[in-house]
Amino acid sequence: MADKQCKRGGRDRGFTLIELIVVMAIVALLTSIVAPRYFNSLAKSRETALRSSLAVMRDAIDQFAADKGRYPESLEELATARYIREIPEDPLTGSREAWVTLTPPPDAQATGQVFDVRSGAAGRASDGRLFADW
Repeated sequence: MADKQCKRGGRDRGFTLIELIVVMAIVALLTSIVAPRYFNSLAKSRETALRSSLAVMRDAIDQFAADKGRYPESLEELATARYIREIPEDPLTGSREAWVTLTPPPDAQATGQVFDVRSGAAGRASDGRLFADW
């Protein structure tokens, strides 16, 4: 009788290979459902951060031009003149040097080199537009 309890007790303690495979399959299925949503939310948050950074820098450029009567010569000048605390990092490229500055149109009354700023990131946003066109 003690022999039967020993065998029975030893068998109940572990998992079978089939049980482990079923659990792994369920975990893989749940991961395959959750992972794309997670990566899409990361991409959308980067796009939102880019829109915010562009709006802040464009507002600072406009304020600089209104105060000084000219556009800044560089983004560094905006930071030096304290219109922005520092040049933000482009959330798509991860670099502060990736910003693309646009010069004023030829018929503009004000001088300077930075009329507008855009992201230097290649690729398209979730809405299909190029990041370089924002």
